[in-house]
Amino acid sequence: MVPAFLLLSTLPLALAAPAAESASAFAGSTLSAIYPPPSATVTTDELYFPDAEQVGYPGPTPTGAEAEAIATAPVAALNTNAYPLVAPQTPYSGTGTPFQVIRSWGNLGPWFSVDSGAFGLPTADPQIPSGCELEQVHLLHRHGARYPTSGSAPGSFAATVQEAASGSGFSATGPLEFLNTWTYKLGAEILTPEGRQQPFDLGVGFRVKYGSLLNEFTELPVFRTTSENRMVESAIHFAAGFFGVSDYQTSYHQEIIIENSGFNNTLAPWNACPNSNDAIAGDLGGYASGNWTQIYLNATTSRLQQYITGLNLTATDVYAMQELCAYETVALGYSQFCGLFTEEEWRGFDYSIDLSFWYGDGPGNPAAAAQGIGYVQELVARLTKTPLTTFDTSTNGTLDGNNITFPLSQPIYVDATHDTVIASIITALNFTTLAANGPLPIDRIPAYQTYHVHDIAPFTSNLVAQVVSCPASVSPTPEVGSATDSASYIRFILNDGVVPLTGISHCETPDSNGLCLLDNFIQGMQERIQEVDFVYDCYANYTPPALTADTIIDGRMIQ
Repeated sequence: MVPAFLLLSTLPLALAAPAAESASAFAGSTLSAIYPPPSATVTTDELYFPDAEQVGYPGPTPTGAEAEAIATAPVAALNTNAYPLVAPQTPYSGTGTPFQVIRSWGNLGPWFSVDSGAFGLPTADPQIPSGCELEQVHLLHRHGARYPTSGSAPGSFAATVQEAASGSGFSATGPLEFLNTWTYKLGAEILTPEGRQQPFDLGVGFRVKYGSLLNEFTELPVFRTTSENRMVESAIHFAAGFFGVSDYQTSYHQEIIIENSGFNNTLAPWNACPNSNDAIAGDLGGYASGNWTQIYLNATTSRLQQYITGLNLTATDVYAMQELCAYETVALGYSQFCGLFTEEEWRGFDYSIDLSFWYGDGPGNPAAAAQGIGYVQELVARLTKTPLTTFDTSTNGTLDGNNITFPLSQPIYVDATHDTVIASIITALNFTTLAANGPLPIDRIPAYQTYHVHDIAPFTSNLVAQVVSCPASVSPTPEVGSATDSASYIRFILNDGVVPLTGISHCETPDSNGLCLLDNFIQGMQERIQEVDFVYDCYANYTPPALTADTIIDGRMIQ
């Protein structure tokens, strides 16, 4: 069967498996595997293994009506499950809410439902407000859990351990004793098994919540992703969950947008924004996070050093151990590194990632809003059903200018992207309540913090925009005339938490459900698009403020 993929790239859907590496006899060596093993005998004779269509006898197959649990259920179904991961624990004092290590990994942990109170709307929930009807939904989601980036700290730490173990005098005791036989088992950048499950589950959940909107389609949906392997695989697993493994290939078109230098792509916009990748603005997050790492891990490094000889630990090494806890857990199901750290040290790690995103891709970065504004332009085009005619940001004129690859009449839109892009997009959308206590200090954790990456961009993070029609009786604004009038509204839900839109022009009136009149939101976004100077923020030769004096809180360079 030929998939109904609308391929816009010649890149393969799956990367070739790397050659297996032989295991060294000492700690830190790298292990990898190929499946099926090279020696396995694989039969291609379909006479022995016919498919379901050839076998027949399927039993009854009537299809039920589409679900709309987001509107019909009395409460929202929430994501609180870490299965099959073994979630690490820290000692519990018996007072207050138990600390959960797995929720302190910033962008390196799985997504969990966030209570709307975390964003400032304690009485709101994801369910469609009573009396309103669902009209349209827009989903922007991150890829599933992945292996570390090539050449990043976890692999470098393994090489450091291997080098130390290859000499004489290396020994680890106590809580670090496992390092004597520890080997590095992580791949690079592609999805882990858990990472394949997460978008699949998201797709199943999205079908249960919003499936009734499929009845409004007149043509097959077009969902979008980028060409990176983990992005394509995430999009396919989402579709398999949403449409079913037997039907997804013929149920929609998968648009794959090239993610590489020289190609405009709103789901990977940094390639169209040079300042996001160089010393102008690209290193700010790393500087901020690195400064804090040296502070919060100073005592930790000394504490762990007493258990190891033949290797002088640095704060960078210890930080890599914390990353290894997260990466090994989402890849292997469990990690011995997790038990090395206290609650305070995990809170420090979590904050290091908050700093990295705030100054690297969020409200404190001068090129963040510019990177996210292309998606905002696409969102406005979809909401107004107006074709894009100006391509002056990261939008792709070839794809966005074509009504086949960029349709404007879908009741459901699904886009897969990266964690940093979600951070840039919510900055471009001006969700100011998430940045209410900024700028973030780089030498301490503030007492009242609202910007948490574990709430914003974990693995398979999802931002949902609901467009609903509501009568005047539930209207948060006085524009609707009589009790029989109704109007269209929009609201945003980030990992099940409803986000206030009060930072957006014409949506300033607070609403307990997070609603804003759709026309007002569109007007506010059109003004925001004009406000963001993409050319200057992405291409001008400017000097960002020093981190200790950075007053940027909306992702734009102050001119």
